[in-house]
Amino acid sequence: MRVALFLTCVNDTLYPDTGRAVVKLLTRLGVDVDFPMSQTCCGQAHYNTGYRHEAEPLARHFSDVFRDYEAIVTPSGSCGAMVRELYPRMGERARAEGRGESLATTLAPVVPKTYELTEFLVDVLGVTDVGACYPHTVTYHPTCHGLRGLGLGDRPRRLLQAVKGLELKELPGADECCGFGGTFALKNADVSAAMGADKVRNAESTGAEVLCAADNSCLMHIGGTMGRLESGMRPVHIAEILASTEEVPAV
Repeated sequence: MRVALFLTCVNDTLYPDTGRAVVKLLTRLGVDVDFPMSQTCCGQAHYNTGYRHEAEPLARHFSDVFRDYEAIVTPSGSCGAMVRELYPRMGERARAEGRGESLATTLAPVVPKTYELTEFLVDVLGVTDVGACYPHTVTYHPTCHGLRGLGLGDRPRRLLQAVKGLELKELPGADECCGFGGTFALKNADVSAAMGADKVRNAESTGAEVLCAADNSCLMHIGGTMGRLESGMRPVHIAEILASTEEVPAV
C-alpha cells in the first residue's frame, strides 16, 4: 500500500522525530510511505481564527498534493479533523455564497482517505499489536479533535495495551480539554493555563512516567505546563511509543 505522510506544520517545525517514528512504524508493517515535499499547512490555523477564505488556497493545495495517494496518514488529530470535518464545510459555504462547486469538487477526493495514525493502523491495516516494546508506565490523554472530531474512541488505547512492557494507567478527567485550543491559549491565557494545570495534576495522580497523546500541539501545551510545575512526567507522542522496539528502543 502506498500512502503519503502528512506531517503537519507543528511536527515539521518542532517535532520531526514524530514523523520519523511514523515512517519507521509503517515501514515495519509493510507500508510504502512517501513524503510529498510540496506539502504545506492544511489551513487549520487560518480557518479556526476566522480567516476562512484565506484557508481555501491552502486546502486546494493540500488536495493537489495528496489526491493521488491511496491513503493520507497524519500523526495529528486536529489536522486530520480539519480535512475530514472542515474541508466539506468549506465547500458547502463556498456553494452557499454563490461561488459554485469548484472548491467542494477539488477537496472531495482527499476527505475520505485522510486518516489519523491510530485509526489507519486499526481500521485500514487491521492491527493493534504493532510489535512495539516500551517498558514504562503511561497514561493516555485523548485530545479534543481526536475524541470529539474524529471519534477515535478506544483505538489508541487498544494499541497501547498491546505494547510489550507498557503499563497503561487510567487518566482522571481524560475527556476534559487540556486548554491548548490553538489561539485559545493566546486569547484566554489564564483559563488555558488553569486547564493545563488541572490536566497535569490529574496525570501526576496516576503515578505514570509518561503522558502520551496523538497530537503534539496538545503535548506542547501540556509539556510546557509540566515544566512550569516542575513535574517529573514526560509528554510523548503515541507514534514514538508504537515505533519503539526491543532492538531499537525509544529514548
